Amino acid sequence: MTASLAVRGVTAVYTAPNGGSLPALGPVTFTTAPSEFITLVGPSGCGKSTLLRLLAGLQVPTKGSILLDGKPVTEPSPRVAIMFQDANLMPWRTIIDNVALPLELAGISRDERNRTAQALLPQLGLEEFAPAYPGELSGGMAQRVALGRVLIQRPDVLLLDEPFGALDALTREQVSADLMSLWTQERQTVMMVTHDINEAVWLSDRVLVMSRRPGQIIADIAVPLPRPRVLAVTYSEEFGHIAQRVRANIERA
Repeated sequence: MTASLAVRGVTAVYTAPNGGSLPALGPVTFTTAPSEFITLVGPSGCGKSTLLRLLAGLQVPTKGSILLDGKPVTEPSPRVAIMFQDANLMPWRTIIDNVALPLELAGISRDERNRTAQALLPQLGLEEFAPAYPGELSGGMAQRVALGRVLIQRPDVLLLDEPFGALDALTREQVSADLMSLWTQERQTVMMVTHDINEAVWLSDRVLVMSRRPGQIIADIAVPLPRPRVLAVTYSEEFGHIAQRVRANIERA
């Protein structure tokens, strides 16, 4: 399960309310290595979420091209999964049924999808909550369910649009650690949008910094911290230097 992305001169232009053009993104050019974890940071409204929608095939670029393992991305692919800030769980379905939903939509039998979901729940700290309903969960647990729902598809590419933005700092830290642990096992190619600089550096192999709208990549910062990582690394001098570089480039944006 490895995949590489190539973004070549991509732009996105919307139609403004007055009928004019509203440039939102680009031109943007970059590539990813298979199994690389990349975070996108930058000012609000710079096109980070637009870029994720383009990578997911939910939107077509105005100009340029996006390639997944050399093949153009023109529509949603089962190899690519996307997770948004809102968990969007179905309140009438149990936790295990929410996690297993993608398999149900794919036509997998109930017994098989339940077995697969049951095997995933302990990795998310949710094994005791399989028969519960979303209304019984905390915000952090609901995001773990949403994370499980995308991971159960075993995608080659995982796109995360500020998935932990609504959580308090401690819960966000815990769920980020869960994500890193699960990614270490599966090694998908990940593109994640975040506004948290420390989170970006802690999780990433690279941090891409975007300018103000229309967003362009103004810095591509490597994060050579050894893996596996623990939270204690965030207090190291090297971590601090990388975080400072990211912040300086965001301020320059």
